Amino acid sequence: MESDWNIAANSLSKINVFSNPDNEPVTISGDTDDLKCIGVGTDAAVFGSLCAPAYAFKKYAKDKVAKVKIEADVYRILGDSPFFSTCFASYDEYLVLSYEEGKTLFDCILQGIHIPEQVINDVEDAREYVRNKGLNPRDIHLKNILLQNGRAKILDVSEYVLPGNDFRWEHLKKGYEEYYHLIDGSSVPFWLVETTRKWYNQRNKYFSSFDEFIKMVLKILYKK
Repeated sequence: MESDWNIAANSLSKINVFSNPDNEPVTISGDTDDLKCIGVGTDAAVFGSLCAPAYAFKKYAKDKVAKVKIEADVYRILGDSPFFSTCFASYDEYLVLSYEEGKTLFDCILQGIHIPEQVINDVEDAREYVRNKGLNPRDIHLKNILLQNGRAKILDVSEYVLPGNDFRWEHLKKGYEEYYHLIDGSSVPFWLVETTRKWYNQRNKYFSSFDEFIKMVLKILYKK
């Protein structure tokens, strides 16, 4: 109910979110007893509330608040879909979304939780659904996909209005199909996953191709 998320909004006003350069995750300041940070991205942080456990609150950094309306519009166009969260409301700095259970694929890699092929198939179907709605499915990566009862739930649709292909999903899918069996069921150290993420974001500077980037990651993986 709206009254539930209004209670949480009072606590949310005590939290500040700040963006960082070089596509690094946001920084959060402030604290409340009833809010817990459940996700951090490069533009926003997501909070769960003890007062309103059915909802998630995505609060954008001060210099990124223009994206609130953009993302709310994308959710409106997407409509009711099993692939995405539900957006209940949007305000100046944050969205009210459905709280989604599950672990991100990023956390699955860290914890050695098996990622079934069904997840890959679901994302493929979701991307086709997005295109059929006249949008462009971009920015799909390990932290934006939840493993939920063996299926995929995609988070963060804010870039679906942008043109072009960032190839993040194509690279992730290729990595799954060709290399995931090497780590399936094994916990991968955080430092290695984080190093891989940073290298990937700067791959065009240091690697001539995606395959060269993968070879370097594998070299480190087998040394760990």
